Amino acid sequence: MSNLNHWVKRVHQLVDVTLLRLLALVLSLATAGLVIWEPTLFAQAIGGFGPVISPAMIWATCAAMVFGVGFVPRRWYWQVFFTPYLSLPILLYIMWLRLG
Repeated sequence: MSNLNHWVKRVHQLVDVTLLRLLALVLSLATAGLVIWEPTLFAQAIGGFGPVISPAMIWATCAAMVFGVGFVPRRWYWQVFFTPYLSLPILLYIMWLRLG
């Protein structure tokens, strides 16, 4: 195992908590559900689907779903790509925009 792989695994062990996984799963399902249920109202609530927020929301929803169901990719670069350290703050921000 390479040093980078070991480091990524150790960093992700910090967030390997059941409550964070549940939060990630709920946030990703809620975001996907709101987009599917009424996309125009959801877009108005978050300020529109722009060229930055749309890809970030799609990626964060997918990454949070991967993390939330408990799937751990084998390769370190996929673990970095699907990291909850970025996806959870993005989804929390989008939900804050939606509810605020």
